[in-house]
Amino acid sequence: MNVKERVALGSIAASAGLAAAKAIVGLLTGSLAILSEAGHSLIDLSATVLTYFAVRLSGKPADKEHQYGHGKVESVTALAETALLFLLSAIVIWEAAQRLIGAQAHAVEATVAAFAIIACSIVVDFFRARTLRRVAAATSSEALEADALHFGSDMWSSVAVLVGLCGVALGYSWADATAAIVVAVFICIAGWRLGRRTLDTLTDAAPAGVSERVAAIARQVPGVVSVERVRARPAGAVLFVDLAVGVSRTLPLDRVSAIMERLTRAVRAELPSAEVTITTEPRALDDETVRERVMMIARNRGLAIHHVAVQAIEGRLAVSVDLEVEGAMALNAAHEVASGLEEAMREELGPDVEVETHIEPLPADVLPGRDAPAARIAEVRAALATLAAEIAELGEVHDVRVRETQDGEIVNFHCRVDPALSVGAVHDAVDALERRLRRRFPLIQRVIGHAEPRQ
Repeated sequence: MNVKERVALGSIAASAGLAAAKAIVGLLTGSLAILSEAGHSLIDLSATVLTYFAVRLSGKPADKEHQYGHGKVESVTALAETALLFLLSAIVIWEAAQRLIGAQAHAVEATVAAFAIIACSIVVDFFRARTLRRVAAATSSEALEADALHFGSDMWSSVAVLVGLCGVALGYSWADATAAIVVAVFICIAGWRLGRRTLDTLTDAAPAGVSERVAAIARQVPGVVSVERVRARPAGAVLFVDLAVGVSRTLPLDRVSAIMERLTRAVRAELPSAEVTITTEPRALDDETVRERVMMIARNRGLAIHHVAVQAIEGRLAVSVDLEVEGAMALNAAHEVASGLEEAMREELGPDVEVETHIEPLPADVLPGRDAPAARIAEVRAALATLAAEIAELGEVHDVRVRETQDGEIVNFHCRVDPALSVGAVHDAVDALERRLRRRFPLIQRVIGHAEPRQ
C-alpha cells in the first residue's frame, strides 16, 4: 500500500468517527448546527471513499485501453468533491437563512459535550488537512489536494459552529447562523478555485510556464537548431510533454537519436515527472557544404558513395562520385540506380549542375580468407621495405600482413612518416607505394597502407 492510499484510509476512518460522534451529540443536545456538522462529516466520508478508490485507480500503470495511464481518475474525483463543496455551501446558507428570518426557530443547547466534539473536530481536521496537503504536494495528487481543501473548509466550518455556540451561550441566538453564512461563502470560493484547476486538467490545459521552460531547455541542447512546437498536459502525477525540434538534415540517424536522448535527459532533469515524446524535423542550414548535401542525398536513398569531388568550372558546379552497388547486379539495373541518384542531386543542387557517377562493385560483407605462408609474407615485407626506401616521404614499414582470399591476396601494412606532412602528401606517398607493390605482385588484389607519425 503506497503513501497516498494510507492517508486516504486514515481520512476515511477520521470522517466516519467524527460523523458518528457529531450525530450522537447533536441528537442529545438538539443542536441543529452540530447535526449539520454531522451531515457535513457524512459528505466528507463519501468524498474520502471516492478519493481512496481514485488514488488506487490512478496508480495503475498504462494498459491497452488507457495508454496514457489512469491519472485523470483523480481529476474526475476532485470534480465530484468540488460539487459536494458547492452542495454543502448551499445547504448551510439555506439553513442559516431560515434561522435568521425566523422561519425555523430552534433552541440550541450549548452543552460541554457540544463544545468538546466541535473542538475535537477542529483539531482532527487541522492535522489531517495538513497531512493530506503535504502528501498531495509530494505525489501531485489532485484527489488528495481536493480532500485537503475540503477538510480545511471543514475546520473553519467547525470554528464557525464553535463561535456560534459561544454566541448562543452568551444569549445571541443569531450568532451561529451568521457565522455559518460566512463560512459557506469561503467554501464556495475554495470550491471555485479547485473546480477551475480540475477543469483545466480535464481539458488538457497546459500548466503555466511549462511550455516556455521546456523550449528554453531544448534550445540549450547541442544539435537542436530550432524549437518548432511544445505541448504539455498533466495527468495525475505525470506531465506529458510533446516536443518537436529542428535538426540539421545532414545528420545521420545515430546522431539524431543521440540528440533526442540528450534532450530527453535535459527535460527530465528539470521536470522529473515528465514523459517526453520528441519529434525531429530536418532543416536545411545555411552553412551546408555541397559535399554534405550530396552525402545526405545518397544516405536518404540507402546508397554507398565515396570519393565525392566538387568542382567549380567557370561558375558552373560539377560533382562526381563513386557509387558502390552489388557486384552481381546487372549493369542496366545499376545504371538506373545511378541515374536516380544523379536526378536527385540535380533537384537538390539545381538543374545546371554537372553530375557524373562511377559505378563499382560493393565489397563483400565478409570475405573468407587465411594467412599466407610465412615465406610469402617475408617476400612481400622485403618488397615493401625496398619500395618504401625509394619514396622520400615514407619511413619504416612494419606490421605487414598478407591474406589469401578467393579474389586474390590482400596486404595490410603500417609505415612511419614525418608528422609535419599534410594528409594529402602522405596519402599520395602511400598510394604510390601501394601501386608499385601491385605492379610487382599481380596476385595482390588490394593493398591497405596505414600511415602513422614518426616518434
